[in-house]
Amino acid sequence: MSLKSPKITVDGIIIKDDEVLLIKRKNEPFKDKWALPGGFVEYNETVEDAVIREIFEETGLQTNIVKIIGVYSDPKRDPRGHIITLAYLLKIKKGDIISGDDASDVRFFLLNKSPLLSFDHEIIINDAIRGKK
Repeated sequence: MSLKSPKITVDGIIIKDDEVLLIKRKNEPFKDKWALPGGFVEYNETVEDAVIREIFEETGLQTNIVKIIGVYSDPKRDPRGHIITLAYLLKIKKGDIISGDDASDVRFFLLNKSPLLSFDHEIIINDAIRGKK
């Protein structure tokens, strides 16, 4: 009997001056579509360390966690399979925005004028906005 388990990812939300930082995905799924920066948690890594690492790898920014926004576990949220994500609100500590790792582009978008987003990232951003008020 084979036991299937969901995989765990992290997503980072950086909101600055009514804008949210997004990456253009370099790989499938959703290649060339916009998304929150994030990725898979590595073995022996905390989710908190993972989100800070993923943000740095994809955007070049060093960040601090402000708070957790939520856990998103709908088994259909990711076409690769059952993937649970923990989403964090972060603030920029230092660094210059550069696209790296799985991102072909990185930029800020106005919260009310962001492009069509991958996965359930629009829900996550809306939850972050509600949590900031």
